[in-house]
Amino acid sequence: MKEKVVLAYSGGLDTSVIIPWLQENYDYDVIAVCVNVGQDSELVGLEERALSMGCAKVFVKDVKEVFAKDYLFPMVQSGAVYEAKYYLGTSIARALIAKTLVEIAIQEDAVAICHGCTGKGNDQIRFELGIMALAPHIKVIAPWRTWEITSREEEIAFLEERGLPVPMKKEESYSRDWNMWHISHEGLDLEDPNEAPNYETLLKLGVSPQKAPDAPVDITLTFKDGEPTHLNGEQLSAAEMVKMLNKLGGENGIGIEDIVENRVVGMKSRGVYETPGGTILYKAHQELERLTLDRDTMRYKQMVSLQYADLIYDGKWFTPLREALQAFITSTQSVVTGDVKLRLYKGNIIPQGTKSPFSLYSEELASFTTGDLYNHKDADGFITLYGLPLKVRALMNQQNGGNC
Repeated sequence: MKEKVVLAYSGGLDTSVIIPWLQENYDYDVIAVCVNVGQDSELVGLEERALSMGCAKVFVKDVKEVFAKDYLFPMVQSGAVYEAKYYLGTSIARALIAKTLVEIAIQEDAVAICHGCTGKGNDQIRFELGIMALAPHIKVIAPWRTWEITSREEEIAFLEERGLPVPMKKEESYSRDWNMWHISHEGLDLEDPNEAPNYETLLKLGVSPQKAPDAPVDITLTFKDGEPTHLNGEQLSAAEMVKMLNKLGGENGIGIEDIVENRVVGMKSRGVYETPGGTILYKAHQELERLTLDRDTMRYKQMVSLQYADLIYDGKWFTPLREALQAFITSTQSVVTGDVKLRLYKGNIIPQGTKSPFSLYSEELASFTTGDLYNHKDADGFITLYGLPLKVRALMNQQNGGNC
């Protein structure tokens, strides 16, 4: 009886090449596993295609609701954005995909897990750290680090030489990663950071701001304990929420980012990312936190957000530090409840008002009119004490001739 290898199978070019490559180089039964994190349209015919190429078994696991509820929403709560632009769509999905691969590998008693990540990218790190954390006894096979193939053109030739179908057109061979949160576009003309993207042909989830409607769209998002629960008064599941906001955001040119980012492996890469619904959720959540979190908590949470983003990007979701930071983030969300009104217009998200039963905003305090809670004269003593170190230093400088 042959040993088994679980292949992280997307149906794309890389993993299509890997099936015959594994068959030619390893004496394993190949079990293809596709984890559906929202790339629904790409999965049509995938199971039949994998079986026709020689896979012993195929699993297609729909984890969209888990992805939205247990991965995307905690990330939104954290405020994590990598290098101030990237909403971590590919990065966060890899954690759940790795977990699912491990679960099936254990279920099927597989000795190895194979992925199609290149030796230059971040995903190899994300998958393998997840596998190490959850199943350190399982071997990892990474063909891009061992085979003789060096380019996408050679991959296409590999399939054509064997009479196997090529799952893409040569002239459209952007490297794309698609899930319910976002889509990334890399390669071809985008490899030159001085080359402007052709948004009219590139975009998949929406339109450019120039092509968006001339009339704005107003929406209201309701949050409970930091999680979005209602859109315009309608209760939605986590997956439905992301889907609907992607539609609204895409139609209005929201969430397009042209990014040059620093990869974990040390090089820079350039890509265009579309995250329409995620961008709306981040903005709404941020507006609600501005109303409900105190100054010290907000400032500390901003530092946590940076660390949390790095952990997701670096593939360290299943780590003690991420879990500890999650505990802090979750504790801050107990007051992040309320309604946020936003206007979507040609790529812009414009706040239209926020309310919460836990609002720390006091109109009486903020008003220029003197009220019972605040006496303007109280500022005298506060400023004296607050500025005391500056005053002491200035006096010392005077005593020393201003030479300090």
